[in-house]
Amino acid sequence: MNELSSREWADPRGKTCTGEIGPLQSRSYPGGAHPAQVVLEKVLRTVKKPVHLLDITTLSQLRKDGHPATYGYGGRRGMDCTHWCLPGVPDIWNQLLYTSLI
Repeated sequence: MNELSSREWADPRGKTCTGEIGPLQSRSYPGGAHPAQVVLEKVLRTVKKPVHLLDITTLSQLRKDGHPATYGYGGRRGMDCTHWCLPGVPDIWNQLLYTSLI
């Protein structure tokens, strides 16, 4: 999985998340599950104590417009498509966390 590549979004015209102006119009991420997510889910199935996972992975992946940035990850030398710099995505994360806590 590589959010740097528009192939993940089934968009052959684009190459990276640069210039994306809207979220994916889908309920699932075309690029599939992130490898770390697969490992985490596998481990959680073996845990004996109850664990609640607030899984925001797909929510975040679908916001391809919410993360183009040249900050972090290589600076001006590369895109950091996991740097969520637009309002909306982190705000939703916080609302979901707050709601799950109360």
